[in-house]
Amino acid sequence: MIRSVIRGCGSYLPQKVVTNHELAEFVDTSDEWISSRTGIKQRYMAAEGEVTSDLALYAAERALRDADMGPDDIDLIIVGTTTPDRSLPATAAILQDKLGMGHGAAFDIQAVCSGFIYGLAVADNFLKAGQHQTALVIGAETLTRLLDWKDRNTCVLFGDGAGAVVLGAEQSAGTKADRGILSTFLRCDGRLNKLITSDGGISETQSAGHIRMEGREVFRNAVAKIAEAIEVALGEADLSIADVDWFVPHQANIRILNSTAKRLGIPEEKVIVTIAEHGNTSSASVPLALDLAIKDGPIKKGDLILLEAMGGGLTWGSALVRL
Repeated sequence: MIRSVIRGCGSYLPQKVVTNHELAEFVDTSDEWISSRTGIKQRYMAAEGEVTSDLALYAAERALRDADMGPDDIDLIIVGTTTPDRSLPATAAILQDKLGMGHGAAFDIQAVCSGFIYGLAVADNFLKAGQHQTALVIGAETLTRLLDWKDRNTCVLFGDGAGAVVLGAEQSAGTKADRGILSTFLRCDGRLNKLITSDGGISETQSAGHIRMEGREVFRNAVAKIAEAIEVALGEADLSIADVDWFVPHQANIRILNSTAKRLGIPEEKVIVTIAEHGNTSSASVPLALDLAIKDGPIKKGDLILLEAMGGGLTWGSALVRL
């Protein structure tokens, strides 16, 4: 059978770092308040004039270099983002132009923090169906543009960044020992759409609005739904928690990460955690953490990795991948 194999990874963070202490200078908060509740110590902020497609471009170029490929080798681009450059066209189309591409397909996916996982699953199915051969899947966000800096419950959480992977279709034996994506799992419960939302929108208010969140309800749902995503992805591949070498979760809140690990019996040393340095970068969170873990050495070729995320919608999902 055909498997979608990760051939390269890349990520990008803007130059500007904003620490908790700096936030406390103009927001009613403190480093202790933020750190104890979220695990975040700092986040990155895009420069004036730096847009989501710019962040996506830098991450994409690095992923392509890592894969020893160029734009001509790609025939599908999927960008997961909540913060597109414009209402139209898709940020993926703008990125395609910046890469100098005039071929293939390009589109965005809006699943908030689950955007990269959704994009990975969609690309995997295109490649397995034989409709495309090589895909560039990106999570990219400039979430600081959506923040209300007077709302300390949300403005301390989010940061900007991008992460990308290059997927290639490869023939495999069709066993759980194969390299590539072994299973994916996607879900949404629109009845919970108000738990993470924006108070604006093009159709409703003709403006983007600001992020609003019901933190306690999000936490309560997150642990249960992320646990479900992990268990289903493993079950479909006939594997167990013990078989997984590394868990790369969406970096939303350290309490969610710890509670999920405890619930499923995942050893803490197997969980990749970058939230202290990046904050919550929404759809960029998982590919950012994955790229850094590969570049820094913990994750190696042949390792079994479980990626998962939950975001507004509510959306949630997972992908089981052997690198």
